[in-house]
Amino acid sequence: MEQQNTLINHEDFFNDLRKKEFSRLDETNQVYLDYTGGNLYPKSLLEKHFNYLQKNVLGNPHSTNPTSLLSTQFVQEAREKVISFFNAKDYYCIFTSNASGALHIVGECYPFKKNSLFLLTADNHNSVNGIREYCKAKGGEFKYCQINYEDLTLNDQQIENYLNSADGFDNKLFAYPAQSNVSGIKHNLNWIEKAKQKGWDVLLDAAAFVPTTPLDLSKITPDFISISFYKIFGYPTGIGCLLVHKDKFDKLQKPWFAGGTVKFVSINYPGYFLATDHERFENGTVNYLDIPAITNGLNFIEEIGFDRITNRIKFLMAHLIDDLHKIKHSNQHNVVRIFGSEDLTRKGGTLIFNLLDDDGKLFSIEDVEQMANENKISLRTGCFCNPGIDEINNCVSTDELMKYFTTKHNGSYHDMLYYLGRMRGAIRISVGIATTMNDLNKFIDFIKTFVDKKSNLAV
Repeated sequence: MEQQNTLINHEDFFNDLRKKEFSRLDETNQVYLDYTGGNLYPKSLLEKHFNYLQKNVLGNPHSTNPTSLLSTQFVQEAREKVISFFNAKDYYCIFTSNASGALHIVGECYPFKKNSLFLLTADNHNSVNGIREYCKAKGGEFKYCQINYEDLTLNDQQIENYLNSADGFDNKLFAYPAQSNVSGIKHNLNWIEKAKQKGWDVLLDAAAFVPTTPLDLSKITPDFISISFYKIFGYPTGIGCLLVHKDKFDKLQKPWFAGGTVKFVSINYPGYFLATDHERFENGTVNYLDIPAITNGLNFIEEIGFDRITNRIKFLMAHLIDDLHKIKHSNQHNVVRIFGSEDLTRKGGTLIFNLLDDDGKLFSIEDVEQMANENKISLRTGCFCNPGIDEINNCVSTDELMKYFTTKHNGSYHDMLYYLGRMRGAIRISVGIATTMNDLNKFIDFIKTFVDKKSNLAV
């Protein structure tokens, strides 16, 4: 009874939060289920930030005049808030344009060379996958650890084997996501310490993890962490950060310099001295008008409380998964095929699936999205910048991929569909702090419209 009352209280709390901070959803009759793509900003965050902009005179921080010093003060407060929020006192906080910008710094500046190894998992965002091109260009090797087809978790044995068989390499970097941006699976963070004990540096992509799960960097200590703030609290977009452990700061070798990144530079002699802290990697002028909003955004999350958010997400996902499994055609065949583990102890608020007709034939994900659009339901379809998950879910073989890439000068999603003769991609929905049970009920009613309907998919 106590647990039931807690859930009711949480429902009341989040319904009140919806009315207070996200009323525009109901006013426009929108069902928003793309929180992994981008969180929604609360009304109070905008009000606080606009008030801050209206009452202050703010100048470019690269100066010591009064307006510049004020900007510097607010940016520094935001930086300190980030470090406090993630308990990251042993890290530098480098503001970037987004999580991809953070990952770009690691790719560009990590000291890959001929005898280097970049190890990454098949479940990675393309902004992590792209780092392999830096490694390859400098003569290093890269390898992928596969994920398990049944539940889309990491293949622990293969990771263990790769980590143990790299003694002959220098500058070894292991990269993986704390939570998959596609399946929502939370991967084991114990690999961080295990890899470091074997001489690896570790890059953790935390962009999909931190919106609903606390990240305490006093308990786990990856060397590099990428974060995107709009995925946590919606506003501002265009700001992320790279957290770099102070012990590994000098390992990142910046190959050039820009405004704001140097202490001194000469043109009559080709010499320069880079900044010795976060400024080394913050090229040009930081977004000093928007960065202070991060402080209010993180305060907003703390006021709600991570325990409350995490429990809310589990509650919503349990209802969602249970209701989707109940939707069946008249012949009792399932309408929904869910990919990945449904264990809510290791899963965030993201779900990927496909829809099937009563003969087991796939519905076109493009048709599903178009129909969702007509019902003002915001979901997402495609490969979600994560080809590894898609290739596993749709059983795309290495031979097929090799033939496609070696016989083409260019390609596209639809071109590959035609080439393979079958569909790629899936449907993704994700829930967040503004999601209500009414949203889920509307979505379930939408999925029920596919009962006993026939697919007209050509491939």
